[in-house]
Amino acid sequence: MIFTTKWLTTVFPEYQGNIQSSLTINEVTTDSRVKTNHALFIPLIGENFDGHDHVRQAIDHGSEAIVWRKDKPLPAFITNDFPVFYVNDTLAALQELALQYRNEINPIVVGITGSNGKTTTKDLVASIVQTTYQTHFTDGNFNNHIGLPLTILGMPRTTEVLILEMGMSDRKEIERLAEIAKPDYAIITNIGESHIEFLGSRQAIAEAKLEILQGLKKNGILIIDGDEELLEPIRHDKHVITCGFNMHNDVIIEQVEMDSSQTNFKLTNDANYTVPLLGRHHAQNATYAISLGKQLSITDQMIKKGLLTLKSTGMRFELLCGDNGVTIVNDAYNASPTSMKAAIEVIKQMIGYDDKVLILGDIFELGDQSEVLHRSVAKVIEQPITAVFTYGKHAKYIIEEVRKYQPQILCEHFNSGKELLKELQPYLNDRTILLFKASRGMKLEEIVANVQVTSH
Repeated sequence: MIFTTKWLTTVFPEYQGNIQSSLTINEVTTDSRVKTNHALFIPLIGENFDGHDHVRQAIDHGSEAIVWRKDKPLPAFITNDFPVFYVNDTLAALQELALQYRNEINPIVVGITGSNGKTTTKDLVASIVQTTYQTHFTDGNFNNHIGLPLTILGMPRTTEVLILEMGMSDRKEIERLAEIAKPDYAIITNIGESHIEFLGSRQAIAEAKLEILQGLKKNGILIIDGDEELLEPIRHDKHVITCGFNMHNDVIIEQVEMDSSQTNFKLTNDANYTVPLLGRHHAQNATYAISLGKQLSITDQMIKKGLLTLKSTGMRFELLCGDNGVTIVNDAYNASPTSMKAAIEVIKQMIGYDDKVLILGDIFELGDQSEVLHRSVAKVIEQPITAVFTYGKHAKYIIEEVRKYQPQILCEHFNSGKELLKELQPYLNDRTILLFKASRGMKLEEIVANVQVTSH
């Protein structure tokens, strides 16, 4: 049980039906297609759908009460004793319910945002925190104005620490999520170029990420990328912890080394750590999680254990075995110019391969800066990279730039996945590593599936 229908009347005072303390709600759903157990159904309205049209299905699938927009007629099949809570706006009701439930349980809340690395950082924070506390955290990328409230409403009543990823595409979105979540701790992983199409500049992106401060509790702690110049105005605030590679940071990352499956690093005046991810950027993501763990008085032993038992969300620098023993790095979940360059830097440092092949697709939401930002990726493409294959409309700018400065690297552009797959065939051997990286909409994982070994 998360609450009763009786408790719901304190949030939604307009209602009908048989409201009693003994009628328990175990979950909240917005999807009528999913089978539930004693659920509260909240029908949302979108451009092409109206959840109110599917209330019968929701009830058939286990909903024991519903939220209902009061200007819509209630279907005749809903009996007088069935609990119905009337509201002006069902999305606002979902968000308000999440806020009130968050207050009811009153866990320690950690909010995580940033242009890149927020999901990985969320996974790292969760892995550390759950060594010591009853923990609930964002599943997958349920991080927007609908996903975040549903994450909050999915937490058990025993939750001690709630970890919430906060995504955005425009101004004021992080502010609203932070107002619902009211974090005790916040992390800003970095400021990249994601959503620059809508926001116009990295400065505007930084301002949007800093909206998390609007919900941060008084005396709450903010952990940031201390190497990011755009976060300079808040770097010296009393409740800010800066993490990074530069010597001015509160937590300084040193001696980063990688082997085939993990990254080892040292923090100044502190211990050595290992994270089962590859890359300097993941040492920084882990440092945010370590700093948060120390704030929560988690022992260093438990922090190290948490890092090593990481279960990360799929398609983020996922190492796979492919046909004829080829090594595949599936990093096709999403991309920005910053994260694409970081992934390429990792591939350059990995040892034991004769050929290092990049399969790069379009990066979305770059607006009129798309060409220049795609070209910027080429700055890090150099030997030991042996080939670059691009796919899509804008990724061709990457190889145009590579050809100018690195003519020894094979470059080919493809308009179809079938052509690309054919070109990959000679590279399917145990001396080659393939990196797949693009925005989610490019569906590079479909090409990965064609070269991946599904069983051994």
